[in-house]
Amino acid sequence: MGSRFPSHQLSNGLYVSGRPEQPKERTPITTSVAMPYTGGDIKKSGELGKMFDIPMDGSKSRKSGQLNNAPSRTGSFVGAASHSGPIMPNTAARSIYTTSGNLSSGGVSASVSMKKTTSGPLNKHGEPVKKSSGPQSGGVTRQNSGPIPPVLPTTGLITSGPLNSSGAPRKVSGPLEFTGSMKSHSSVTHNPATTTLSLDDEYSFSRNFPKPILWSVILIFIMGFIAGAFILGAVHNPILLVVVIVLFCAVVALFTWNTCCGRTAIVSFISHYPDTELRTAKNGQFVKVSGVVTCGNVPLESSFQKVPRCVYTSTSLFEYRRWDSKAANPKHRCFTWGLRAAERHVVDFYISDFQSGLRALVKTGYGARVTPYVDDSIVIDVSPDNKDMSPEFLRWLRDRSISSDDRMMQLKEGYIKEGSTVSVMGVVQRNENVLMIVPPPEPLTTGCQWAKCIFPVSLEGIILRCEDTSKIDVIPV
Repeated sequence: MGSRFPSHQLSNGLYVSGRPEQPKERTPITTSVAMPYTGGDIKKSGELGKMFDIPMDGSKSRKSGQLNNAPSRTGSFVGAASHSGPIMPNTAARSIYTTSGNLSSGGVSASVSMKKTTSGPLNKHGEPVKKSSGPQSGGVTRQNSGPIPPVLPTTGLITSGPLNSSGAPRKVSGPLEFTGSMKSHSSVTHNPATTTLSLDDEYSFSRNFPKPILWSVILIFIMGFIAGAFILGAVHNPILLVVVIVLFCAVVALFTWNTCCGRTAIVSFISHYPDTELRTAKNGQFVKVSGVVTCGNVPLESSFQKVPRCVYTSTSLFEYRRWDSKAANPKHRCFTWGLRAAERHVVDFYISDFQSGLRALVKTGYGARVTPYVDDSIVIDVSPDNKDMSPEFLRWLRDRSISSDDRMMQLKEGYIKEGSTVSVMGVVQRNENVLMIVPPPEPLTTGCQWAKCIFPVSLEGIILRCEDTSKIDVIPV
């Protein structure tokens, strides 16, 4: 049948116009065999257990028939080095066999699609290089494309650091004591929750006395001495000069008395200040609370004696200056004790009120303003003759790069540990269900104590008062 239009004949004998349709290649249908439930036992997971070099029981392997090189297969089978039947010698590369239909030994024709994939380096013939990572089960050589990760510990925990051959963390030896003490001291100093107190927080009469009044008094006495000396030389009358000298001696004695006994007067003022019951205290009220201390989230440890669970620590090193010895600080005078080094830290803590039984959070950490009046006790006295008797003291000096030389030293340490009884003065702040004591916005003035000849003193921030805890039994909490 001739025509200028293309035509073709169908299988039933009919002729139709157009070119015959090209047969489309059918995409093989890939299915997977459902894996049995292992219950967390890796030995029941088939070929997954072989990857971890766990011996397998031959009775639990799944038979899938014998594989040969015949091109015709039926059934569905996916193998990635996961067959338990005999394997032909041609196993240089890992192969993935994908078939559609049911696998049978009769060799019934079916659509078969074979996909061969390799990974890793190739040799000169284009075949993958065989790799082995130890003895394999069943006499079959497995190939790995990368290193096997180390075996985890039997507990299943993820640990940091290197592991030994058994999977446990490897122990590191070294001078842990010295490193630990330096790390602890550095962590306390740089911890934002810790307030580091300076020497300005201590009582000093020269800092508390108003400078304009001091200079005015000095100017008046200078003018008085000049006038008294002039009258004495002009009319030979010494009365004015004598009066000025008496007043000058009285003022000097008064200033000396306040310098020496000012701290004792402040401690007496704090002790006689009336306590306030937290239950009836209003928000923003200045109160004094006495009770038992409990540590907060960041407890401290004393620097020298290593007393644990403290909320306040103070360690001071003093040196005695002789005529030919060096000064401990720029203001150190001869034949006196001078401060060489000081470490004082305080953190947030809880206090349980004796009167109401309520518990309040005292905000003394995170750089808050604090004025402590805590008694220190002498821990050790060191002289050139017995300085080698205390190796702990020498190690404490080395940790802080302080030279001992041939000086007379005295170490004092004070602390407030958990269970101690303290008095706290501050402002009450109620935030929902949290009761806190925070620093007051204005300093507290003690006023003139005329009976004791004490000038007024300003106390800033939260005021802490505690006696020497080394001589007092603490309450267990």
